[in-house]
Amino acid sequence: MLRDRLIELLEPVVNAIGYELILLEYSPRDGSGMLRLFIDAEAGITLEDCEKVSREVAATLDVEDVIQQAYRLEISSPGFDRPLVKPAHFERFKGEIAKIQMLAPVSGRRRFQGVLLGATEDAVMIDAGDGPITLPFADIDKAKLVPNFDKEKTGS
Repeated sequence: MLRDRLIELLEPVVNAIGYELILLEYSPRDGSGMLRLFIDAEAGITLEDCEKVSREVAATLDVEDVIQQAYRLEISSPGFDRPLVKPAHFERFKGEIAKIQMLAPVSGRRRFQGVLLGATEDAVMIDAGDGPITLPFADIDKAKLVPNFDKEKTGS
């Protein structure tokens, strides 16, 4: 799959210049596709960081010629509603509120919102208000943090 090949190719490039590749989205379209990378760093992401990563990624893609059609490259910070993709992301944001959408129902539901309790390589634990539930990591379709703007204002 092209998306997996792009991750395999670009993640080491992004890591080598001091950033973490959070998520890669590739949307092929007639005429022109979109390749979007979400990056992060301990100090946060600035416009200059995005430009730096864009230059390195574009150079790598030019040499490797993996995408066979015209595409637009976009580099972005994860934002307030940052995607949660790897088990380490779920563990890092333990105690925060997240929305998780499953590929298949778990206990009769596909959508969960609640407090992250932790994660292992195989599962994510969340309290969606009716007690802790374990969600198989392999069955997660999408997950993201729910912004808490009150927390940002108070600094707690």
